[in-house]
Amino acid sequence: MATRAKGRVEERSWKRGRGYALRFRAYGERQYVTLGMESDGWNRKRAEEELANILADVRRGIWVPPEREKPGSAEAADGAPKSEVAPLFGPFALSRLAAKKGSVQPRTFDYLEWGLGHLLPYFANRPVCSIDIEAVDDYRTHKVRESGARRRAIERRKPMRDDRGQVLRPLSATSINKTIEVLQWVLSFAVEYKHLTDNPAEGRRRRLKVEQRRPVHLDTAAQIEALLDASLQLDREPYWRSSDRRAIIATLILAGPRAHELCHMLWRDVDLANGRIFIGRSKTQAGLREINMPLILRDDLAAHKAHAYRSGPDDLVFPTMTGGRRDKDNLRNRVLGAAIERADQLLEERGEVPLPKGVTPHKLRHTFASTLIACGEDPASVMAQLGHTDPKFTLRVYTHMMRRSPAERARLKLLVRDDRDGSPELSASTAEVAA
Repeated sequence: MATRAKGRVEERSWKRGRGYALRFRAYGERQYVTLGMESDGWNRKRAEEELANILADVRRGIWVPPEREKPGSAEAADGAPKSEVAPLFGPFALSRLAAKKGSVQPRTFDYLEWGLGHLLPYFANRPVCSIDIEAVDDYRTHKVRESGARRRAIERRKPMRDDRGQVLRPLSATSINKTIEVLQWVLSFAVEYKHLTDNPAEGRRRRLKVEQRRPVHLDTAAQIEALLDASLQLDREPYWRSSDRRAIIATLILAGPRAHELCHMLWRDVDLANGRIFIGRSKTQAGLREINMPLILRDDLAAHKAHAYRSGPDDLVFPTMTGGRRDKDNLRNRVLGAAIERADQLLEERGEVPLPKGVTPHKLRHTFASTLIACGEDPASVMAQLGHTDPKFTLRVYTHMMRRSPAERARLKLLVRDDRDGSPELSASTAEVAA
């Protein structure tokens, strides 16, 4: 386990009086930071507080060492002070991030902060004007090697850990590319402020090649039924201490909200009388939309509301056990994970193909699109209910759906429309909830 970052406060006596400085390690190097004199208001307690603050920033990867002038570097070639030529990447990037706080969605801010957490240890002390294409490529190579080392350590069952003891996991090619996108965002300001003539992080050649994965779909009505049946079984087992898994998964499959949209959904957004769900908190303008509920989903949500501890207009539809707001990790790990495992058991018992690997709350949006298409919705209507502006995804799902047999499309339509009088194949528990 990696040791926690440590340091010490140094007291020194100069002719002007007693002064304070800090010694510690950061980013693999020894650091020495002069704080100031007692006459400036420094004392040991204040110095120790400053040390604790700096070490916390080091652990987060956002601490930027103070710039040290080298002989002959105090002025640029044209005689201008170095500080006026170009700022260091670290302070410049953090100032751009701070300017975004409160003006962007919290998820966007967290994404930018996450990206800088990877960029700052590498670029923090470099002047912005010195970052060129070669520097970006070197960073990309560094992250690939770093991820490889982390992966091998995990395979040897001796994982690397950070200062808090948490396992350092390798970044995928997609994640490394995302950090380069954050770098591109920071350097776009450098171009605007005339520190750079062009943005060296732009372009496909600066990114890693990402292997295209097979799209994940629930391919049959039998798979959808098994997932719904499994969630209902888990709700009835006292071990799980949950009664809303069926309603959550039914909403993901039959209404297609994004994970954060579902987590923020309030009861005022659910119109049970007219069978509509209003998405009013989305990441895009197109995401603000109205979704028609099939009868089976309306029944599920009505039953869920009847047993909900709080069901006022401004109460969450799907709170956690403690009444808080869920997040995407909670949905994936605590709600969907167990349901997938149980659904595979049911499918095996029924002689059906198990669920595909990689089912997540977001992948269930693909299933929602498929059900709309099976019910005869045109691509424009599917786009509107998904909250998309780009037709490419909708058309891919549309093409996939059209490859299914007419019998399978009919059974899927029967499941969604809930025409039970002509559906001897509907599973018992699915029909029980809808009844």
